[in-house]
Amino acid sequence: MLDLTRVRAISIDLDDTLWPIWPCIERAEKVLHEWLVINAPMAAALFANPQALREIRQHMTHQRPDLKHDLSALRRESIRMALYRAGENPLLADTAFDVFFSERQRVTLFEDALPAIEFLAGRFPLVSLSNGNADLARIGVAGHFRAAICAREFGVAKPDPRIFHAAAGAVDLSPEQVLHVGDDVLLDVLGAHNAGMQSVWVNRNASLWPHPQEQPGFECASLSELCALFTSRG
Repeated sequence: MLDLTRVRAISIDLDDTLWPIWPCIERAEKVLHEWLVINAPMAAALFANPQALREIRQHMTHQRPDLKHDLSALRRESIRMALYRAGENPLLADTAFDVFFSERQRVTLFEDALPAIEFLAGRFPLVSLSNGNADLARIGVAGHFRAAICAREFGVAKPDPRIFHAAAGAVDLSPEQVLHVGDDVLLDVLGAHNAGMQSVWVNRNASLWPHPQEQPGFECASLSELCALFTSRG
């Protein structure tokens, strides 16, 4: 059970907690492909081949394990390899990635997300905690967060306890004083527990909880339910 009396700050996951991520990624990949068609047509043809693209990504993951926590660098280098294999200029990779990255920031928040952020930020310091590469300033919600911790900059990704501890440290608190909110069972809920935090599982898809031996502190279908919980407890 969630002990609200211990909560002094809240860390919040971003992708699929505040907005659906795959529509953003699919749109960004489409915009990237359109840019490649004009600027690097041979690489565009390679990107249009799902098997070739999957092989490039698998190769990069295997060859560059040092980038596993940095989705931006991993994608940039995958684009660079595709350009090289297609006989195009690998130096185009930085510009091509910028095209992708800019479009990736055009997210559509879940209907409950912004009211919940505003509500929670009025009561607790908020810290964003993400393995992704969202830019809160570009998205327009940075002003609600005291700090932003991402795997790309920190050097390790969830569920590593160290990144949760960094989120607590960003607001000068111990992990047991921080409530972590997220959608992913392993990365968010179990990761938070292993770091000594309480957790909220945002289960928007009515999924079954897969770990009967360990439960989230609170389960909700929307962030509005979490806000209502704080309201009901005073």
